Amino acid sequence: MLTIYGIYKSRATRTFWLINELGLEARHVPVVQKYKLADPLAADAPMNTGSPEFLKLSPAGTIPCMEDDGLVLHESLAINLYLARKAGGPLAPADLAEEAQMMNWALYAATSIEGPALDISFTYAEGKQDDPVGHAVVAAAADKLRRPFAVLEAHLAGTGFMVGGRFTVADINTAECVRYAQAHAPLLAEFPALKGWLEACQARPAFKAMWAARAAE
Repeated sequence: MLTIYGIYKSRATRTFWLINELGLEARHVPVVQKYKLADPLAADAPMNTGSPEFLKLSPAGTIPCMEDDGLVLHESLAINLYLARKAGGPLAPADLAEEAQMMNWALYAATSIEGPALDISFTYAEGKQDDPVGHAVVAAAADKLRRPFAVLEAHLAGTGFMVGGRFTVADINTAECVRYAQAHAPLLAEFPALKGWLEACQARPAFKAMWAARAAE
């Protein structure tokens, strides 16, 4: 049976969103980040990313982690690409070319967008965006994002979607990386096609269900 290890307040959001879109049945095993615990190795500590039993499954100690009929993956974007391709249908690649494009955009989002976008997310989550240090962090991250966001802006203005002219797993993977910068509204306002696409992705019932579960966690 498909098993997802992790919690909603992690990169597992993108996998739970996809599972909702596909209507897949999956077992959810909560695994919390070890930095959230005073002593992750305590006898009464919940399963976490530092737990020996979890590290046997995911040596990198990252969530989400997926186990499916003996196959174990512990990179969220790869998990999503695998699940979509296995399930088939409109969210999956229609051919080898689309599969390559989906991998291309996943790698681009991970290497060019996610890092600085997370800097924005963490700064806003800590309420430090208006203090001098936090303001500088956000400004530097926004500057790094303008080039990749301009690439997405031009692409989405022409097609409306990441791959194949339809909503696919590539939209989920990319949207979830872009989302980390969403708190900084002035940046997104510079890219109307990107902003509109992200809002449309997040208006989908499967995203809303995932987000509600995340809020309730």
